[in-house]
Amino acid sequence: MGVSVEGLDVADRVEELRRVPAAVRFLSCEPLLGPLDGLDLSGIGWVIAGGESGPAARPINPAWVEQLRDACRAERVPFFFKQWGGRTPKARGRVLDGRTWDEMPVGSHGLARPTA
Repeated sequence: MGVSVEGLDVADRVEELRRVPAAVRFLSCEPLLGPLDGLDLSGIGWVIAGGESGPAARPINPAWVEQLRDACRAERVPFFFKQWGGRTPKARGRVLDGRTWDEMPVGSHGLARPTA
């Protein structure tokens, strides 16, 4: 079960998600429209992040993505970076700091923990 969290103005959704019984709770931080500094990841099993795509796509700040990725790594939450966004979904690729981030949960019996 998951919720969209595009910015801190909707971070209350995370608290609601924690109340739902689920094998894996995930956050879809896409399009990421602002920093998520201080977001509490307790009880969260996966974070997906990405930029907006389409003709009027709003730009994503790399620092927002890096901060979210670093928070996930600190809390050992799998992190998946979907795209930078732009006019088309693949316009700017999906490499962050020299690599793709494809971490995923492995099911209800545990999570694939971040590597390296």
